[in-house]
Amino acid sequence: MFVDHAVIYVKGGNGGNGIVAWRREKYVPRGGPAGGDGGHGGDVVLVVDEGLRTLVDFRYQRHFKAKAGEPGGSANRHGANGEDLVVKVPPGTTVRDRDTGEFLGDLVRPGDRLVVARGGRGGRGNAHFANSVRKAPEIAEKGEPGEERVIELELRVLADVGLVGYPSVGKSTLLRAVTRAEPKVGAYPFTTLHPELGVVELSDGRSFVMADLPGLIEGAHAGRGLGHQFLRHVERTRVLVHVIDMAAVDGRDPVEDYRVIEHELEKYRADLADRPRVVAANKMDLPNAIENLERFRATYPDLEVFPISGATHQGLRPFAERLYDLIQAAPEPVSADVEVADPTARKVYRLSDEEPVKIRKEDGVFVVEHPEIEKIVQMTNFDQYDAVKRFQRIMKLRGVDDALRAHGAKDGDVIRIGDVVFDFVD
Repeated sequence: MFVDHAVIYVKGGNGGNGIVAWRREKYVPRGGPAGGDGGHGGDVVLVVDEGLRTLVDFRYQRHFKAKAGEPGGSANRHGANGEDLVVKVPPGTTVRDRDTGEFLGDLVRPGDRLVVARGGRGGRGNAHFANSVRKAPEIAEKGEPGEERVIELELRVLADVGLVGYPSVGKSTLLRAVTRAEPKVGAYPFTTLHPELGVVELSDGRSFVMADLPGLIEGAHAGRGLGHQFLRHVERTRVLVHVIDMAAVDGRDPVEDYRVIEHELEKYRADLADRPRVVAANKMDLPNAIENLERFRATYPDLEVFPISGATHQGLRPFAERLYDLIQAAPEPVSADVEVADPTARKVYRLSDEEPVKIRKEDGVFVVEHPEIEKIVQMTNFDQYDAVKRFQRIMKLRGVDDALRAHGAKDGDVIRIGDVVFDFVD
């Protein structure tokens, strides 16, 4: 089963909790705080596996969670980090955040890696909070929650040569004739419902990958028929081969077939017009093919046309040799909506004003919204007195208390930050 689109949920591992612990050694009175930090949570990482050709595995597993970090130990022992969760994807997979539409990465080459959900950092143990004033802090952080998001995977077939054309013009037969692929072939439209790949091996050991892409119909650029499911795969091919039924077996006009297919490609993506292409004049072993070929060449004198027959193997060798030469000269294709990273570029980070705290009132409850404040709440252990006092100091220093007063909060009002509810004390 070929699947070229999947939506999955990914979550990085939570950081391990820091702990409150003390040095307990003979002859060391008042040994001081010795609570270790929690380990970092594991990341969810997508990795290209060249042995995969489809996203079908994601139909049966849609949730991926990395392991959490271990809690810290006594004697300042650091908790073990959670293992990364490696998820294998086929070459040609693009990744986006489904909810925001943000482009996350384009995984093309074997071994390419992309972290899609980072694990949370481990919480700090009480040894971290000791200072000259507070020598015995009863405070430790909880681990930071790992990132979570829903991502969209889209596979765009990677091939050197893409066979395009109307259904039933003989693309599958041609692929089978020049490669060892075994595509399903039948005498009815839309026999091929998904891309088929095969390796063309020339006599001197050279080779390239050819893809039989699902048949186009008029209006495909607007989504008719297989529409965009087909056209997204065209973007990845270096060379396009128009397969034309020169015998007009189904009563279509070869000249018009070429014009319509070109129109659909141009409407979908204008720069496909610059992609190297040749015409495979197929079914030359059948009646009327020679007359139609002469008329086709007269109509399109600038096109490079190869008279062939996928059924009898007529003309396949020079056809394959020419394709190899075109591939070597063609630049690597880039998908239209995929950002390309500049390997020489350097990121420049500048200080910016801190994001302001947002406060809104909902059903009588004051809701505080700020990603950093929400993270502090998640990592605070409210069962520890020192942790509560520290949290209160942070709220005051960050201006949350003043902002609440400015919005009309009074003693006893209910405040919510994330999933935690407090009483406001003025």
